Amino acid sequence: MMEKDRLKVLMIGPDRSVHGGISGVVNNYYEAGLDKLIDLYYIGTMVEGSKWAKLACAAKAYLRFLIKLPKYDIVHVNMASDSSYYRKSVFVRTAGICHKKIVIHQHGGNFTEFYERDLSDAGRRSVKKVLSMGDAFLVLGTAWKDFFGGIIGRDKITVLPDAIQIPESGKKQYGVHKILFLGRLCKTKGIGELLAVMPKLREKYPDVHLYLGGIWEDQELQAGAMALQEYVTDLGWVSGAAKQKYLQECDIFVMPSYFEGQSVSILEAMANACGIVASKTGGIPDMIIEEETGIFVIPQDTKTLEEGLLRLLAEPKLCRTLGENARRKVEKEFSIEDNIKQLLAVYESISCRERQDDN
Repeated sequence: MMEKDRLKVLMIGPDRSVHGGISGVVNNYYEAGLDKLIDLYYIGTMVEGSKWAKLACAAKAYLRFLIKLPKYDIVHVNMASDSSYYRKSVFVRTAGICHKKIVIHQHGGNFTEFYERDLSDAGRRSVKKVLSMGDAFLVLGTAWKDFFGGIIGRDKITVLPDAIQIPESGKKQYGVHKILFLGRLCKTKGIGELLAVMPKLREKYPDVHLYLGGIWEDQELQAGAMALQEYVTDLGWVSGAAKQKYLQECDIFVMPSYFEGQSVSILEAMANACGIVASKTGGIPDMIIEEETGIFVIPQDTKTLEEGLLRLLAEPKLCRTLGENARRKVEKEFSIEDNIKQLLAVYESISCRERQDDN
């Protein structure tokens, strides 16, 4: 494709330095070379820190957006719920006023609660209006297509699951009883329930060890982890080679979230052939097949979480089977290369509609 014919996409979302799922997805796109295939300009609308730092970032981002907007044809908005929705809705409305093609990429795992419980009737009408402005609407899983289809209709909705670069297959040891969690360390990720079951697991398996990789958002939970530091290790935020090391060394991966859009961490664990125990919520059932690529647990339920982890601790052969099946599934369905092809097809589709409208 000649330079002048390349798709011109202005993408917004959290700053790429933010520790979180959306920024991880965006960074994966850059690492896989999306910016080499299209004319891509990214604007970070949120940073970690105080509310004043966040406000300053949002204001600067909007000014940059106004300056760059005339030069781009497509606006790709990475959105979640709550404050993310309100922040991004300003960009969506502005892009609509300027007659730009809009891709809304919905990542929010708790959008159902936000929409159904937190908003008034007027608020829901406003959300429907904003979301309907998208020429294309991307969701992470089939459950989300059903949910958002009830708001804006299914015609413009495309299921585009998160994806990763698949690492080379490494030698994996099972039966080592090393459990890994990667993500935000907070209540809604099920960290309280996870810490609660660890003493019970250790009674049966004295060598069991839990590794927590992430940023703490709850001091009480952090104190709880410190009290178990003999067999719970706080890794802090891990990335790159350090993260890959733990994904390869740990035979079990756990994600007991209350809600989840989708989980890049689960995909990374699948790619490293971990036996996976995860909540049956959000987009996770599109990744995990019960008893084939992982074990499901009930969100906020310590009993099923304990039972799921005990099964994999007790049965290394089952852990291996689930892990190897998961590796094959992620290779087949969740590679970043295939994901980018699908994303480019969405861009081309709405770009073609624009050209047809002009004729």
